[in-house]
Amino acid sequence: MQGRLGSREPATWQSIVWEGGDWLLYALLTPAVFWCGRRFPLTRGTLARRVPLHLVAAILLCAGWAGGGLLLSWSLFHSTPYGSGPLSWFLTSLPFGVAVYFAVLGVEHAAVYFFEARERETQLAEARLGALRMQLQPHFLFNSLNAITVIVRDRDTATATRMLEQLGEMLRRVMRKDRPQEVPLAEELDFVRQYLAIEEVRFSDRLRPVFAVDASVLAAAVPDFLLQPLVENALRHGLAKGVGATLLKIEARREGDDLVLAVIDDGPPPGPAPGEGVGLGNTRERLATLYGARARLDLVRTPEGGAAATVRLPYRQLERQRG
Repeated sequence: MQGRLGSREPATWQSIVWEGGDWLLYALLTPAVFWCGRRFPLTRGTLARRVPLHLVAAILLCAGWAGGGLLLSWSLFHSTPYGSGPLSWFLTSLPFGVAVYFAVLGVEHAAVYFFEARERETQLAEARLGALRMQLQPHFLFNSLNAITVIVRDRDTATATRMLEQLGEMLRRVMRKDRPQEVPLAEELDFVRQYLAIEEVRFSDRLRPVFAVDASVLAAAVPDFLLQPLVENALRHGLAKGVGATLLKIEARREGDDLVLAVIDDGPPPGPAPGEGVGLGNTRERLATLYGARARLDLVRTPEGGAAATVRLPYRQLERQRG
């Protein structure tokens, strides 16, 4: 290694401290560059006014950097860098110092633009997910009220009252504005059980729900309000079109890094492929927004004539929410 000030002498601890300490001085001045960048950002329409301001700031920081270098050199060697005077040292370091200033300024602007873009993308995704969920709420409410109407017509006021109480509990959850986009699977299953309690009254003894859920995945993260549209679709295309009892099976298990959820019904006799209405189309969009290509929803006809809606999404655990 060369010695201090470009000589061929063996390196000493003073020369090593000088080489590193000179850059450390600029590192200590870097927050000032960031402050200037945030206070006077270079945007379209402001370049003519702000580039000169940043040039002045760069010269001032160079003066501070050169002054710090002079003090460091004097404390280590009792002489100025390269034997030059203060003004000569300042002018020598000025071009490089200005270039470093604008390089750091560019990094600051790039970082700000990157995080602002990410924030905008997050806000747009949140707004999209919120809009999709709001589409489901009136759809869910309409179908639930329709089920209660059937009971009222039969003059079964006790059952209707019980169903309205259950619906009220469900709506308190659905309409909360602070609901997260993801909830533990256990919470989602509780909601589905409440929904099925209403539908069981509507369909009497024709509905036979079965839950085949691996207890180890109850803490898995799932989109809020995910399963109810799948269950509703199974009832609408299966039970509502049949005359006999219908098995509705809800499965949940882990396969490698994925959580697999399925809603299966034995449905009516074999016919055309099952339909896909607002609920399933909405669910596909929410999955794509939240997980991209990592998640998907498949809807197929089963050999027995029913339908199977299967959701596959990345497995991740959440703590169950309280209240």
